Amino acid sequence: MEQKKLTCIIEAVLFVAGEPVNLTDLAHVLDLTVSELIPALDQLKDEYDRGQRGMRLNRFGESVQLSTRPEYAPYIERLLQPVQKQSLSQAAMETLSIVAYRQPVTKGEIEAVRGVKCDYSVTSLLNKGLIEEAGRRESLGRPIEYRTTEKFLQHFGIESLNELPQLDIKMPEKLEPMET
Repeated sequence: MEQKKLTCIIEAVLFVAGEPVNLTDLAHVLDLTVSELIPALDQLKDEYDRGQRGMRLNRFGESVQLSTRPEYAPYIERLLQPVQKQSLSQAAMETLSIVAYRQPVTKGEIEAVRGVKCDYSVTSLLNKGLIEEAGRRESLGRPIEYRTTEKFLQHFGIESLNELPQLDIKMPEKLEPMET
């Protein structure tokens, strides 16, 4: 298939999907391999970036999505006002930060860092799809471990956890869960 036609098809599929599309699923729809798909995605991303168009192509882990450029958000917000933003509480942000930097991490370890219970924050982050269960720790009580999701990457506009800001503080290697 001609490269220009392929990028147009990708653009149309991603536009209609709205949500992030897994690279494997997109390649399957186009009868391509992921390695054949990547150059077309790179070309489409370059076209959007070079022209400073209203859309941009984002990759989040193993998914790709079209979105509007952040610098045009004020104009979109004016049209869609009132836009209800679903913000995270301070407690949820603290909990999410701990999960992002220490994953996989248990509730007990989160509570050891925060110094308070985190049941509500963990439940809220699970419900929003920003964290997920990552299995169980092979220790007493087999506590659930948590990690961030691709939706977390999407929410913060990063492709991988390597793009998280570096911390200026040292966190202890071993965290003792709070006594209950």
